Amino acid sequence: MKTSGNTILVTGGASGIGRELAERFYAQGNTVIIAGRRQERLDEVAAAHEGIVGYALDIADPDSIDAFAATVVRNHPELNVLVNNAGVMMFEDLTRSRDLSDADATIATNLLGPIRLTNALIDHLTTRPDAAIVNVTSGLAFVPLVSTPTYSATKAAIHSYTVSLRDVLKGKVEVIELAPPAVQTELTPGQSTRAGYMPLNDFMDEVMALFSQQPTPAEILVEKVGFLRFAEAEKRFDETLATLNDFARQAQKSGN
Repeated sequence: MKTSGNTILVTGGASGIGRELAERFYAQGNTVIIAGRRQERLDEVAAAHEGIVGYALDIADPDSIDAFAATVVRNHPELNVLVNNAGVMMFEDLTRSRDLSDADATIATNLLGPIRLTNALIDHLTTRPDAAIVNVTSGLAFVPLVSTPTYSATKAAIHSYTVSLRDVLKGKVEVIELAPPAVQTELTPGQSTRAGYMPLNDFMDEVMALFSQQPTPAEILVEKVGFLRFAEAEKRFDETLATLNDFARQAQKSGN
């Protein structure tokens, strides 16, 4: 993926990792489009960076995706990079029967959303030079956090989907996976200051250094996520699963 001269669409671009990606790609000389549910938050980012433009998008709504994609292609025909970043993370109790609305929303946002948006834009992207798709997954795609089972499952599914995309689009569109570790963002309550999570700025410094490599790695993996990414290959999956979830339980008890 080239580092400048792109027109890049970042979903979930008003906060957290999405905003950081948008701002850092913009600083490298790219045109950047951000999308999210709340127009006022998109406008805040755009106001701080002349040249970034924001469009409201409900990534869980198929009709919203189709209308959004048509608008973006019409207004920005140079679009050549899609970053599927928008996502939600919800805690669930699997020990009892429950309302599954949280699970439904997680699947619609984290799994069907990227699939639908990629589908809506793929015919356009395959006509563009230097086209790329970046799917943001998680270290939890490889070792699940059992208190967020649907989130972990959707990220595992997008990892698999990305492998398929990369193979079938070879020679047409570069397909990259960005799998973060636990990062200090607003993804869940209290996460932005949680001890043991990677500071957002440190994470992004490492991510952008990896994006600058030529060729761009198929998987953008900061050093800290290797503990999860390679757990199964290194035959320590069970140990890693226990360590990860023990840490999460202790953090929850302490209110962190």
